[in-house]
This record gives sequence, structure tokens and C-alpha cells, in this order.
Amino acid sequence: MIFTDLDAWREARLLVKMVYTCLLPFPKEEMYGLQSQIKRSVISIPSNIAEGCGRSHPKDTMRFFYIARGSAYELETQLYLSLDLEFIDEIILKELLDKLTRVRILLAGLINYQKAQITN
Repeated sequence: MIFTDLDAWREARLLVKMVYTCLLPFPKEEMYGLQSQIKRSVISIPSNIAEGCGRSHPKDTMRFFYIARGSAYELETQLYLSLDLEFIDEIILKELLDKLTRVRILLAGLINYQKAQITN
């Protein structure tokens, strides 16, 4: 499995770009707070997909896909907090959540594929 061929990885990269763009107007005092945490979460998604593909056993690969999925849920919470703190508006939140949902659906497909590899 070559990670650069995976739609989940490609969509997660697009999500990174979208999130970074939405962070530009955040207050400077958030650079090391919520903004930093959001960056770590969003970067973790494509990074763990790639790392999982570099593993030699399907169980190990699946573990990294689960980590990527966990980061996606963490990111969702942080985006809602950004809305609550009025750092982003509802339109931006919806755009980001739509892309995040797409990434999670693709990740679920990867996880199901890996589960099938383990049982076969």
C-alpha cells in the first residue's frame, strides 16, 4: 500500500491546508495554545496514515489508522472550541467539518480494509 495513492491521505493533506488558512486570523496569544494544538492534530492525520502504510504488518498499520482517526476527532473538538471562542465563524466551521467528515469516511474504509487483511 503506497500512502501517496490513498484518497484518505490526499484529502487529509487538503484539510491541513484549509485548517492552516483558517488559523491565520487567530489572535497572536493563541499561537502556543489552541492554534498550536489544532496544528498538531491536523498534521497528525496524514502523518499517521503515511506511517501506517510504512508498517509491515496489517495490525500495526491499522493501529496508525486508528491514531489518525483519533486525531480527526480531537481536531473536531478544537474546531468547535474555536467557534465558541469566536476565532472562526459557522461558515468556516462547516467547510472544515465537511472536509473532516470526508477524511473520516475514507479512514473508515482503510480501517475496514486492514481488518479484512487481518482476518484473511
